[in-house]
Amino acid sequence: MLAMRLVRLIEAHADHLSQSLTRRLENDPFCSQLRKVPRGELEARSCEIFSHLTDWLLYKTEHDLEQAYREIGVRRARQQVPLSHVLYAINATKEQLWAFLQEEGVVTKPVELFAEMELFRLLDQFFDKAIYYLAEGYESAHLAKTSVAAA
Repeated sequence: MLAMRLVRLIEAHADHLSQSLTRRLENDPFCSQLRKVPRGELEARSCEIFSHLTDWLLYKTEHDLEQAYREIGVRRARQQVPLSHVLYAINATKEQLWAFLQEEGVVTKPVELFAEMELFRLLDQFFDKAIYYLAEGYESAHLAKTSVAAA
């Protein structure tokens, strides 16, 4: 399956992709508050996504996705990174994947274009759910902090 070949290509370049993404995020004014997150943590997080993309797209359950991204949302809230900056970083991660696939230029036949579109659909679903669960976790941490402050 070509879509899986594309995923394996991403996984094979996970280190490079995560380092490149980290550099981009460090210099982007739209997510400047991510500097509150240790560089190693950002790089490890993106590398985990890139290097285990097959698992995230095919084998991990909805519960796994919910648990992982709610935890990230809570962590970023505790680090006092604005939600808009965190969401921007997730979108930048998705853009990084798309740009990488376009640079690789692996699509030469119509059937390959269909496989690439299918992969994009799977990636969109993954990142849309990740954004939702991350925001839920972020909000729950914010509400907990507000409740403690009000008590």
